[in-house]
Amino acid sequence: MAISVDTVYQRVLALANKEQRGYITPQEFNLLANQAQMSIFESYFYAKNQRDRAEPARTNEVDESDIGELIDMKLRPFSRVLGLNDSAAVYPTTITVSGTAYPVFKTGRVFHGGDVAQKVSLNEFERYRRSVRHALSIDSPIYADSPTDGDDIIVFNGGSLVTSSVDVECFRVPVTVEWTYVVVNNKALYNASIATHFELHRSEEDTVVNKILELAGIVMNKVGLAQTAAQMSAAESQVQNT
Repeated sequence: MAISVDTVYQRVLALANKEQRGYITPQEFNLLANQAQMSIFESYFYAKNQRDRAEPARTNEVDESDIGELIDMKLRPFSRVLGLNDSAAVYPTTITVSGTAYPVFKTGRVFHGGDVAQKVSLNEFERYRRSVRHALSIDSPIYADSPTDGDDIIVFNGGSLVTSSVDVECFRVPVTVEWTYVVVNNKALYNASIATHFELHRSEEDTVVNKILELAGIVMNKVGLAQTAAQMSAAESQVQNT
């Protein structure tokens, strides 16, 4: 479920005006909202890396306390598994959502024939490829960064190089958030029909609000607002990481 852009804007305005710290215009809000969303989105990959290293032996069993599963859930709306371009050598560069192409932010797992491929160094790849004994001993596909200029990867499976049925997990950037409005009696009134909401997981609503307030405090040169928002973000982060 997406986070309502209007709910966030109204919370930001209420907290920013609580101590007469200034008004945030819709244009300013949209700029700060997108910067905040991108910052939170990027943090997922660092959190996932940290969690995967902390939990190397995760099982298929999950429950409400499984943070790794929650991080995967937060990333899921942004992921697609796509076929590679140019004879299975070049990663896709965009993901299309509702007719709009968004750049691929990061690639993840590589698959061949539905099986997850293991990444190895180029030296290891060549050793497996050239050795009959090694080639017959592996029971899943492997891949490495391609040494060929213009290609991204090379894949080996079943004793030979493969150039078809290769897919890659791709993560796109979030769609651009926009609080839209119509002007009535010189006031901006929310226009829900063309607004674009945050794509972040609903659990991130407080994080989004705090991040926007922190950025707004910097933009408006309101040190107290920035510090207060930063403290709220730090407290929330401490709870999530304990």
